[in-house]
Amino acid sequence: MKDGSVPVSVMIFTLNEELHLPACLSSLAWCDDVIVVDSYSNDRSTEICKAAGARLFQRAFDGFGSQRNWALANTQPRHPWVLILDADERVPPEMVDEMRAALPAAPPEVAAYRVARRFYFWGRWLRFSSLYPTYVVRLVRAGRVRYVNRGHAESQGVEGAVRVLRSDLIDENRKGLAEWFERQNRYSSKDAEHELAEEHTPWALSDLVSQDPLLRRAALKRLAAAVPGRSIWYFFYSYLLRGGFLDGVNGFVFCLMRSMYQFMVAVKKYELRQLRGRR
Repeated sequence: MKDGSVPVSVMIFTLNEELHLPACLSSLAWCDDVIVVDSYSNDRSTEICKAAGARLFQRAFDGFGSQRNWALANTQPRHPWVLILDADERVPPEMVDEMRAALPAAPPEVAAYRVARRFYFWGRWLRFSSLYPTYVVRLVRAGRVRYVNRGHAESQGVEGAVRVLRSDLIDENRKGLAEWFERQNRYSSKDAEHELAEEHTPWALSDLVSQDPLLRRAALKRLAAAVPGRSIWYFFYSYLLRGGFLDGVNGFVFCLMRSMYQFMVAVKKYELRQLRGRR
């Protein structure tokens, strides 16, 4: 169905994603412009993308925000709207139908759409322990959104209004716990550095009750970063207050894993303070 009836280019960002790419690309059979920005994978990622007919670019990774900005500026998307994906994400048919109906009628002031992700681990949707719904700005009008590196992740500036898609992205990690912890070790180092740099930047408590879920989430992160014993509070919040226990044993394990991540960030911030105090 690659007939351009959905006016969207899709960008996928990869690094050694041969395990996830087949499912991701299979969910894009509707798209006539699939762009892959690869960070010099040493597995079969690039072969898989070429075989699927994707347009392939390569660039050394230096941050999620800067990688997305480079791709938006240098890969010449064929459509005015761009859907940004990670390789472990899939686009369900209902999202395709929603984009086909909504985008041609979107007024000029609309510059982006945010979407919720359904996070799967061990083959199961962790609806409660993943804090669903967590929103990310992923469907953007080219030239109207700029991403900013923010620790291991990114935030964005949008020139215009942001609307919400009702359909969810499917996010399923199939690489297992060893890779997950390896990745969290890298991410926690970046988050520790970012939180230290941000400590003296002002923010408003009113953001915690903002109608904008992205602003609300950022404020919650700032608050959590300043709370002693953050890993314990995170487990209490995710497992009890947000209903992680409803996901059964998988929910308990995942909430514990996420709590460990919070502990890693806190310990690395402590170490950075100690090292800087000796200079």
